[in-house]
Amino acid sequence: MKNPVIVFGFNGVAKAAMEIFNSHNIEVYGFLSDDKDSHGKEVGEVTVLGDPKDDGFLKLIGKKCEAFVATDSNEERKEQVKMLNERRKVMPTNAIHAEATISKTAHIGHGNFINAGAFLGAEAEVKSHCLIHSRAVLDHGVIVDDYVQVGAGSILNSEVEVGEGTFIGSGVTVVSGVKIGKNARVGAGSVVISNVEDGETVFGNPAVAVKK
Repeated sequence: MKNPVIVFGFNGVAKAAMEIFNSHNIEVYGFLSDDKDSHGKEVGEVTVLGDPKDDGFLKLIGKKCEAFVATDSNEERKEQVKMLNERRKVMPTNAIHAEATISKTAHIGHGNFINAGAFLGAEAEVKSHCLIHSRAVLDHGVIVDDYVQVGAGSILNSEVEVGEGTFIGSGVTVVSGVKIGKNARVGAGSVVISNVEDGETVFGNPAVAVKK
């Protein structure tokens, strides 16, 4: 990728994404944020240009500029991805740090954030619009569905499967072969030794369901 990138968002993920693109000597043209108070602010020499729905900026995306959606909120990511699909006929690019280790046989979709020190093993699969934070390990054969977030330092051992929209906190260990359902939540530092149901929240060592 040689084109500059417009980053949607102005939170921590957006600023980390700028560092990721810089690690490949790719220019970040600017940020777009729906927070009007952030407009005109800068990180380094990169400015918050305006609103994500502003056609003046959106028309740059395509041949001249790539887009990356940087927000922790799955709802916001889905909304912005849909807008880019419909209004610009593009998919967000990946932000993969130069210091991440990606197996040649790993499979990566679109719009993913993969930070420094992350490891994707042989035939691991990260589908699309996921956040894989610093030093997370996805061992061989791991499958991570769309819109999943894996916290810093978490370890998903071999053949683990993670359903769409699931949040895995920092420092989590998931043992080999475990299946985690859609929209589940795993608390930071947990050790997951058995399957997690759709929508379930688990925490602890070993992780158990948290009663609502």
